[in-house]
Amino acid sequence: MHITIIAVGKIKEKYLTAGIDEFRKRLGPYCRLEIIEIDEERMPNAPSAADKAKALEREGERLLKQVRSASHLIVLDVAGRQVSSEEFAGKLAGLGVDGQSDVTFVIGGAFGLSPALIAAAKERLSFSKMTFTHQMVRFFLVEQIYRAFKINRGEPYHW
Repeated sequence: MHITIIAVGKIKEKYLTAGIDEFRKRLGPYCRLEIIEIDEERMPNAPSAADKAKALEREGERLLKQVRSASHLIVLDVAGRQVSSEEFAGKLAGLGVDGQSDVTFVIGGAFGLSPALIAAAKERLSFSKMTFTHQMVRFFLVEQIYRAFKINRGEPYHW
């Protein structure tokens, strides 16, 4: 399976980079994981609603350009569906069984995702009703992808 994570912004915290790198290493036997970062749009200090909308539109266009046409697009969105780790694992397994071996996850920036990007997605996924930084969400996503492969193969994870 080829899994791509496309995210707005770079990871600045070393502890998150180290955690993401560790899970990327562990995922090696299970899938090909690619992470693509795009730059955040520059905003004025006190952006108006129009400034935010325009920034989302530009980020959305750049994010969509990175998605391969045959990829199953899932966006991480606070308004998306919340699932358990087992349900997430089942989703990835089901995609593989259906012949969909290319999956792309998109993580937006500080202001979320553009309407065009949300409309292009096959699914919207939420990790929580709580708010997390997009950097933390990337760490959580990589960990959950790893957990999903362990669940699907019946392998122990942390016991």
